[in-house]
Amino acid sequence: MSAVTLGSEERRKAAGPVAAHAAAARVAAAWRLLASVEDPEIPALSIVDLGLVRFVEVDAGEVLQVGLSPTYVGCPATEVIRRSAQDALRQGGVGGFKVINVLSPAWSSDWITAEGRRKLLEYGIVPPDQSVSNMREVLRGTRLLACPRCQSLDTEVVSEFGSTPCKALHRCRTCLEPFEYFKCI
Repeated sequence: MSAVTLGSEERRKAAGPVAAHAAAARVAAAWRLLASVEDPEIPALSIVDLGLVRFVEVDAGEVLQVGLSPTYVGCPATEVIRRSAQDALRQGGVGGFKVINVLSPAWSSDWITAEGRRKLLEYGIVPPDQSVSNMREVLRGTRLLACPRCQSLDTEVVSEFGSTPCKALHRCRTCLEPFEYFKCI
């Protein structure tokens, strides 16, 4: 029996399904790791819940590419999020990776997942209304938000800015508790 020697192109073709499976496994592992990275300002949510992870893919050089978007340019948590994502990927052993800033299109609160919206409400922050006209009504006080604690609609806007620029501060007149509304961006 004679040995068959394959050239580099033939080796790539022969390894195609195996390489594709390995790349898919790395991408899936990276998504799991990134889903464990908490947002530093709202620790009840992961950066995946917030829609900050735009993509995870393996390039032709087998480097894992991870696209991250800030909630807004100048967000003070952006660098913390980036480092946390890098630490998770490094500790998770997904191999070589590169985290890329994705600024266009700009992040939108529409990208918050359904699970992220549920977690926000459970945490005591009213999730963003996906209608811009409704957001304006909320901030003007002409559309009331239900209190996340007692569900009363007897609420008021205290300030257009809460603990971060992406949230507005409200108060429930029934239970007297303050709460935040995650603005539409």
